[in-house]
Amino acid sequence: MAAHFRALSPVGITTRDDRVDGVPVRLYGTETETVIIFAHGGGFVLGGLESHDDVCTEIAATTGFQVVAVDYRLAPEHKHPAAYDDVLAVARTLCESHAVVLCGDSAGATLCAAIAGTWTAPELKGQVLIYPSLGFAPEGGSFERHAHAPLLTRAELQGYSDVRGGTKDDPSATPKAGNLAQLPPTRLFPAECDPLHDDSVRYRDTALEKGADVTLETGAGLVHGWLRARHKSARASAQFALVTEALTALCRS
Repeated sequence: MAAHFRALSPVGITTRDDRVDGVPVRLYGTETETVIIFAHGGGFVLGGLESHDDVCTEIAATTGFQVVAVDYRLAPEHKHPAAYDDVLAVARTLCESHAVVLCGDSAGATLCAAIAGTWTAPELKGQVLIYPSLGFAPEGGSFERHAHAPLLTRAELQGYSDVRGGTKDDPSATPKAGNLAQLPPTRLFPAECDPLHDDSVRYRDTALEKGADVTLETGAGLVHGWLRARHKSARASAQFALVTEALTALCRS
């Protein structure tokens, strides 16, 4: 699917593969004082630097800030907390010399939220979460209404969770178990026709009660994985523009 929907890369964005604290990464664009760390989706079992290469290139080109994509370890070969540890290692190292904004889609967004909820110091500038799984009980609301939605079903959610491992009360695996009062400015972009939609709503409401700065923008009529269709669908294109605007604002803050 990633190959089928792959878009042509914007002109002028250079890329370079490297390692940060031993973790493979790909850097997009020239170095900037603030960097966007991007964690890809794929249910913790799929994806990598190639699957989201065009997405990261466009984010760097549109925002003007360097993007650092993390090639974290995947399940089932590497159970939790392997992926969390990899993204956290990159974030900790980059925070020594840069301001950092976290961004991810699906499983990658889950990893970002887990890091934000367990972070200590220095302060993160923000996080942008695209249709994340955040750990609330998969019942009621969108979990029932869109249980059999295209591209991601409620049953598949449980399957990915089982393969990955981790427990519901472990904040490094389950973002809702983290310290939501300490979240950096958080921008949520769930898809309407996705069992996970109300996971973001519940996360937002809980975090707001604890005093965090959290906003939510639902992708009306969109399904999980809409990021792939940003050049095929007007709705997806408009939602991607909101994502890059949020990233730009957080990086400039």
